[in-house]
Amino acid sequence: MTERPHRPALFGPAAFATYEDSTASGDPALRLEAAHATAHALVGGLRAGEGGPHGDQRLVRLADEHGLDAVAGLWSECAPDSLPGALWRLYALRAWIQSDPVGVAHLYEVGYHRAPVLAAVAGVAEPPGPEEVKVLADTVLAGLVTGDLDVALDRAAAFCRIVAAGRAIDADDQEPDAGFSAARLLRTGEQLQAAARAARAGHLD
Repeated sequence: MTERPHRPALFGPAAFATYEDSTASGDPALRLEAAHATAHALVGGLRAGEGGPHGDQRLVRLADEHGLDAVAGLWSECAPDSLPGALWRLYALRAWIQSDPVGVAHLYEVGYHRAPVLAAVAGVAEPPGPEEVKVLADTVLAGLVTGDLDVALDRAAAFCRIVAAGRAIDADDQEPDAGFSAARLLRTGEQLQAAARAARAGHLD
């Protein structure tokens, strides 16, 4: 018997029913519908206060509680300038930061001198250390609930571009399998920036 998926936190009944139908059928259209429905149900519900006084932390801990694979299964195939696509990129970025906070903090510090204006947008405490970059990742996700979507996405985009500059400068950290490459970081930053623009225009669907 196929094991039923664990119900992701705070998905409404309709959204979760769509998710279950999509996983059962394998229909790409249903999977896309489920990805959008669950992302909007999750973020919308938390912003409406359904997660209680610490609802922002429920969003931050979603991947910790259910696994990054579960999140990827829902949102990784969605367009970058959609809500589920932006959520996936934020969770993937957070997972990378958590896996190597010392290395990411070093790359941020190297890139900071190339892009100090972006550093003001990213909002990392200075001098940045491992704990500061981990706090930023959590703060950005929490900001999707407690603040403006576009501001949270702008912060993540700025962080990506700073660390991309650091990765490009630091010749000793160029192994192809060492997390996010400079090109991938830059692309992720551009995608998150596009999502921020869509959010400001009211089109982050």
